[in-house]
Amino acid sequence: MNDETDKIRKQIVLRAPRKRVWEAITDAKQFGTWFGVEFDDAFVAGRRVHGRVVPTAVDPEVAKSQEPYAGLEFDVVVERVEPMDHFSFRWHPGSSTDADRPDEEMTQVMFELADAEDGVLLTITESGFDRVPLERRAKAFADNDGGWTAQTELIKKFLQDAS
Repeated sequence: MNDETDKIRKQIVLRAPRKRVWEAITDAKQFGTWFGVEFDDAFVAGRRVHGRVVPTAVDPEVAKSQEPYAGLEFDVVVERVEPMDHFSFRWHPGSSTDADRPDEEMTQVMFELADAEDGVLLTITESGFDRVPLERRAKAFADNDGGWTAQTELIKKFLQDAS
């Protein structure tokens, strides 16, 4: 495993109370508002949650770029929910539902919170790209790398707008 090809890591300091940041990443409705997805159920450890892309509600420019993907369906499998510290799920990057790739391993997406001088440090790490089939790996990694960069700005804007 090579961290340069297997793992995406993004960090941002969010100027909001830790509880507010926690809710923004673990409440499926709030997550969907900034991320740009509508989920059918709550995030609960061990639960598979089905969702579909809907344009983000916090940035019209990003929403416009998400419009071609509106309706794209996908699932996440919630792994860990450790209140106020750690939330993680697995998904198929660049895929629709699990039925498209039932035998393919999922990548893991982790959200970790830590205190920071000016707020809360949010670290988002997606790992497991080295297990994505070679024909899809580079594109999945590049797409998600850019996607997580955009998502860090969307959650920041979401939290600012909610203040």
